[in-house]
Amino acid sequence: MIPLVFHPIYSQLNLPVKHRFPIEKYQGIRDQLTSLRVPHTHFYQPQAMTASQLCQVFNPVYVKQLISGELDPKAMRRIGFPWSEQLILRSLTAVGGTILTAKLALQHGKALNLTGGYHHAFANYGSGFCLFNDLYLAALTMLQNKGIDKVLIFDCDVHQGDGTAKLASNNPNIYTVSIHGEKNFPVRKQQSDLDFNLAKGTQDTEYLDTVDQALHLAINAFQPDAVIYDAGVDIHHNDDLGHLNITTGGVYLRDCLVFATCEQKGLPIAAVIGGGYQRDIAALVDAHLQLFKAAKVI
Repeated sequence: MIPLVFHPIYSQLNLPVKHRFPIEKYQGIRDQLTSLRVPHTHFYQPQAMTASQLCQVFNPVYVKQLISGELDPKAMRRIGFPWSEQLILRSLTAVGGTILTAKLALQHGKALNLTGGYHHAFANYGSGFCLFNDLYLAALTMLQNKGIDKVLIFDCDVHQGDGTAKLASNNPNIYTVSIHGEKNFPVRKQQSDLDFNLAKGTQDTEYLDTVDQALHLAINAFQPDAVIYDAGVDIHHNDDLGHLNITTGGVYLRDCLVFATCEQKGLPIAAVIGGGYQRDIAALVDAHLQLFKAAKVI
């Protein structure tokens, strides 16, 4: 059994009409997995993180102001969501989901969260639809376990994992790799341990070669004990915010490559679905489902 982490609150957020964030996709993925006869016993429901837990890692002033609704309006605009109590509860639960996924991956060898990848969140501010950095927290969680001394965060979202890179920059036990569009958000990139900048219009062959090279280089150089994988599908050629030219088949082959390599190396892997911004929710869900096909969930 491959554990899947989901909570209905992932998609329970009222956003302004025509808001850019496709909040419906999480429930859509869950519904499709159910229709494909994935047993309900495979699903785990996470608990929300607490403010005190977050304050142990992130800037306490930022955490408390954001949770209480006292954060400066300019800082909220940088995040990209209007503040609401539901936004906070949803975000705390989503982050809790990635933490749970990391724990389950160590127990089962592989686990997937039906949200996650909030890699633009820094210690003292949020950005790009990201409030709290779940990838960094998940890596710290893994490192608390016996036999896990080094964790690789392998980020294939089309946008650079700038917050993750900055947070992990002074932690030698967390190794960050980002494969992203060069001419895309964020304009100001941070320095990951390895960064691979892709030109607009990059197609499947070049992309898959880059992923293969990056993953093997990272594993050989860092010798990690576990992997956190951000499987963003905003690389897809139909994605509104991606600017790459990767097919659905290319997404599937990428995910197969990552899972197969980790399995071959005996590395537990915790996967999150990452970004994806097609306005056609059904098509977007199908792109995200490639991760679950590659993991042999379906």
